[in-house]
Amino acid sequence: MTKTVSIDRPVAEVFAFLADPANWPAWAVVNVKAIEPTDEPGWWLMTTPHGPARLRIRGNAELGLLDHDYLDEQASWQVPARVVANGTGAEFMITFFQPPAFTDTYFDEQIALVDTELTTLKSILETGA
Repeated sequence: MTKTVSIDRPVAEVFAFLADPANWPAWAVVNVKAIEPTDEPGWWLMTTPHGPARLRIRGNAELGLLDHDYLDEQASWQVPARVVANGTGAEFMITFFQPPAFTDTYFDEQIALVDTELTTLKSILETGA
């Protein structure tokens, strides 16, 4: 399942905001309640509605790659994500594959929540709110 949002901001600004895990609690409001760096390079410890989890972003600004790894007690998975130019704005695309531990119903419920997060992301980057 791929979700996309158009953001009326320069692609470099969108990428920079998303590539910094410290910004994630501001926009990933459903899934990330708090986040802090760990002693392990590149990994961040998140507080989520389901307990602790770890996040690592494997970003490449030149290619617009924001792939990330997610680990928690239920499952672990990789999430491909991209930021691409769209005129003077940007498109953020994020793809989710259903982890084997998730039922179809649970996966669908979680994916539906991403719409709220993408709306929040758009609002933050376009209006500062």
